Amino acid sequence: MEFYFLGTGAGMPSKQRNVSSIALMHPKMTWLFDCGEATQHQILYSPIKPRKVSTIFITHLHGDHIFGLPGFISTRAALEGTTRLTIYGPKGLQEWLDATLRVTGTYLRYPLDVIEVEAGQTYEHEGFTITVAALEHRFLAYGYRIEGHQEKGMLLVDRLKEHGIPSGPLYKQIKQSDSFEFEGTLYESADFLGQPKPGVKLAVLGDTTPCEASIRLARGVDVLIHEATFADTETEHAGRFGHSTARQAAGIAKQAEAKKLLLTHVSARYVEQEDHLEREAREVFPESYLMVDHQSVQVKA
Repeated sequence: MEFYFLGTGAGMPSKQRNVSSIALMHPKMTWLFDCGEATQHQILYSPIKPRKVSTIFITHLHGDHIFGLPGFISTRAALEGTTRLTIYGPKGLQEWLDATLRVTGTYLRYPLDVIEVEAGQTYEHEGFTITVAALEHRFLAYGYRIEGHQEKGMLLVDRLKEHGIPSGPLYKQIKQSDSFEFEGTLYESADFLGQPKPGVKLAVLGDTTPCEASIRLARGVDVLIHEATFADTETEHAGRFGHSTARQAAGIAKQAEAKKLLLTHVSARYVEQEDHLEREAREVFPESYLMVDHQSVQVKA
């Protein structure tokens, strides 16, 4: 799996950064988190295929996070996307999309499901558990925690051979079942498997000031994605507009005991000064990395 950053700017596009959108690319599917204006243009210069996108998570309904959504879902249909697209987001998303598609006469050739989320809800989706929490912004905004299911350990082939169990279709059954039978003897599969592999844990947060909900969503994650709109000198300004500084984002990562922090949603005022934001974050949480458009980061538990 990998995160691919399509837009890392805040508020409005600049020559260096487009507005918010992040892809989570998995061998079986691609998810988007937010879909700001011109996201589909950014996709043209990426390895992402619009028809492969199966799910979109919207953190909140500010324009820099959603104005690219109608264009993207329309283009997905034009590019022979026929599989279901599911969109999670705040209340009002369904109404806005319905009106936009109706007024523009947009026809989709695939099923579109819009799920309006609320704080505290949990969903099982495409092999992952999604937890939603409300953050603290000047507008209703959510963060999402994504947890992969624990996987069974590797087959202990040498131990199987010690019991005279040959390779073949039975090995697949051992991985998938709690027990299996060989030559009249019943065995427990767990006796022939290594340690279980933990599922990946990720948190993608929308615009927010530092809050307890952010810490809960990010607790023990392998990767936390957090906004870093401002530098330390603008801490008061950040709080007034419901945003965070890079240092505050690092504080959340540290309190949550996350493994890695990826910083995004950077104000255009820091063009050519962005290294300063990363340095401020690393003073608190060394595993902090400031993202740029079209940067990818591998994800593993």
